[in-house]
Amino acid sequence: MAAVTLTDIVKRFGTFTAVQKMSLEIPAGSFCTLLGPSGCGKTTTLRMVAGLLDPTEGDITIAGRRVNDIPIHKRNLGIVFQNYALFPHRTVAENVGFGLKYRGVTKAEAERRVAQALELVQLPHLADRYPKALSGGQQQRIALARAVVIEPDVLLLDEPLSALDANLREDMRVELKNIQKRLGVTSIFVTHDQSEALAMSDQVIVMSDGRVEQVGTPEEVYNTPATEFVARFLGAANILEARVTARQGDRISLEAPGFTQVEIPRSRAPHLGDATAARLVVRAEKLVLMPEGSTADAALMIPATVEAVDYQGQAARYFLRVGDHALQAINMIDIAPFAAGDKVVLRLLPRDCAALPAR
Repeated sequence: MAAVTLTDIVKRFGTFTAVQKMSLEIPAGSFCTLLGPSGCGKTTTLRMVAGLLDPTEGDITIAGRRVNDIPIHKRNLGIVFQNYALFPHRTVAENVGFGLKYRGVTKAEAERRVAQALELVQLPHLADRYPKALSGGQQQRIALARAVVIEPDVLLLDEPLSALDANLREDMRVELKNIQKRLGVTSIFVTHDQSEALAMSDQVIVMSDGRVEQVGTPEEVYNTPATEFVARFLGAANILEARVTARQGDRISLEAPGFTQVEIPRSRAPHLGDATAARLVVRAEKLVLMPEGSTADAALMIPATVEAVDYQGQAARYFLRVGDHALQAINMIDIAPFAAGDKVVLRLLPRDCAALPAR
């Protein structure tokens, strides 16, 4: 059952079209992420669901009810903004309970629900403090408690982790997902961070230029991208012109420069159809660098030269030359990476490749 349905949604600002004919179904109880670069239309989409913007065309349905003409305060939505939007002159408890004032909740029930929400975000001891006395992570949790205390039909999260430092952001995304699971509330999360989307989501909606590029589980959008944009946006991908040389059973054989024959599962090329011209997609972390002369069973071994190295601590990004083609590889390292000028071989399992139609 869909908790939120968007049908042919269009949003224009003057002559600029920010969202173009978008149709989506958000399953009840799921954690769905709108993922894409700045300006792709993801926040505009969220704001239309919230009632902060009106769609130019199309219909929005929440919990089976068309809400196009229903104001934000009557949609029963919990919203967490990027800047948290806490009231500085109200205590934590007053901030959390603010939305209950207009819902006919008794004082005793409101106090119970506020206490419950603060327990949920593990901050019951801060009830009497003011936002200025809280850290960024604590403010984020209070904003979340305020959003869920009203028992919303849908929880909307507009890049709520972006203001946090990297380590705290990773901790909070785990906690946020755990809270969503415990509550079972349908959630729509906006981010430009690929790692957040892949780690947290049941469903990822990849957007570009106001359009939906692909909808799927994190595994589907990562392993079987529908478009070149998805392949490149979700991590580093090498994309090579190729041609289909054979189709046999559940296997497809492709030939790409420097790769000779690559036989991949049909399941890794669901968007290829019957085309003979194709593009081979090889993710950077699937190319494993080995010393020159190494061999391995059931793997392609491709001679290459290291042109440059981007050392990242536990890992290194390698810029490689294979014949006339430039490739990238990302490998974990034990002590030190290979160096520029080193001759290496790239180990690649064909099952780790994917294929797209030619442009």
